[in-house]
Amino acid sequence: QVQLVESGGGLVQPGGSLRLSCAASGSIFSSDVMGWFRQAPGKERESVALITGGGSSNYASSVKGRFTISRDNAKNTVYLQMNSLKPEDTAVYYCTAHGVRSGEVVDYWGQGTQVTVSS
Repeated sequence: QVQLVESGGGLVQPGGSLRLSCAASGSIFSSDVMGWFRQAPGKERESVALITGGGSSNYASSVKGRFTISRDNAKNTVYLQMNSLKPEDTAVYYCTAHGVRSGEVVDYWGQGTQVTVSS
């Protein structure tokens, strides 16, 4: 079984920075794609950033140039460095891992961490 535990959320002023961490336990493989989604009140969950085991990444256009995703395969941990935060970045941020187990696609999710950008 896989467990994803996020940390690092909180309240920050516009223009500030936060670093989210997601520690994975269980059967996480370096071939799994890991990443971050977010969900704001009244909105659908959206992809923020994804990273492969080899380090290739992609970002939502709304965060490109401000957020950086990274991954430490030895520690089974993925990070999201968020700079120049805006009020519209306020959301619950979820860590995810996507892979294949015994020929079937699986998706794992963390419990989420709240990020609030407000003055």
